[in-house]
Amino acid sequence: MQHFLSLADLTSEQLRDLIDLAVDLKEEWKQGGNRPLLEGKTLGMIFQKPSLRTRASFEMGMLHLGGHALYFSPFEIQLGERESVTDVSRVFSRYVDGIMARVFGHNDVVVLAEYSSAPVINGLSDYNHPCQALSDFLTIVENKSKDLEGRKLAFVGDGNNVATSLLFGATLMGMDFAIATPSGYELPDDVWEQGERFAAASGSHLFATHDPQTAAADADVVYTDVWASMGEEEEAEERARVFEPFQVNQALLDKAKSDVIAMHCLPAHRGQEITDAVCDGPHSVLWDQAENRMHAQKALLVDLMAEDRL
Repeated sequence: MQHFLSLADLTSEQLRDLIDLAVDLKEEWKQGGNRPLLEGKTLGMIFQKPSLRTRASFEMGMLHLGGHALYFSPFEIQLGERESVTDVSRVFSRYVDGIMARVFGHNDVVVLAEYSSAPVINGLSDYNHPCQALSDFLTIVENKSKDLEGRKLAFVGDGNNVATSLLFGATLMGMDFAIATPSGYELPDDVWEQGERFAAASGSHLFATHDPQTAAADADVVYTDVWASMGEEEEAEERARVFEPFQVNQALLDKAKSDVIAMHCLPAHRGQEITDAVCDGPHSVLWDQAENRMHAQKALLVDLMAEDRL
């Protein structure tokens, strides 16, 4: 890979290879620590949005691999305002060995990659969240099996950037993907069409509905996200009313398989899109997901920046 902007840019083999590498790096870390595969390397991190998991996981990932991370807050670079995205990319990529950007508009990370001499990682954009999805599929593999063909992932909630990346990842991995959204909050047509192309190649099945129980039926994984993301605060009250029937609770999990795992990318608004009983219950893998951001991103960093994996 040259950059990591979307799971849709990967082949099925590339995605599986990244997950396998993440498994190996996680096991190595648990056995006493990772080799310094990124010794002398520096990751520059540009943040337009605040973050807990993204910043901590990338910084610790670089530290564990012998490298360094530079954090730039939303007030420092002011991407596209104080200085154009193209100029930031040209300059910044001469200082660092890799760039991770957590941005509002997806085009900003695309432009960063176009003009950068260093690999660029999309830490989140309004279009998709590939780092989150990569860690999610690592978590699913750990809890289900390495071969996910024929398994079912059900997403309940907004057809947002997280749902987009999950659709791409599921269909690349051969998983069936069902999504339940309120009317008017479906995935964009172009995202769904790309998912259909991946599904045709992998043999998986796609299903969209406005009924959460139908989506969750016989699912191996039930996943949800916040009803109003950053930048949608003005819509929060209206969204809370519209999405109320789409809460992931025990009654919904009862429609899925008995060994279903419940997932959320965090932060969670407990009592809204997900209940305390699910977050803290026996089906929850939320904390594994959060930890796996670090391990999955180590695989990305090694793939993009290391001289040698061995």
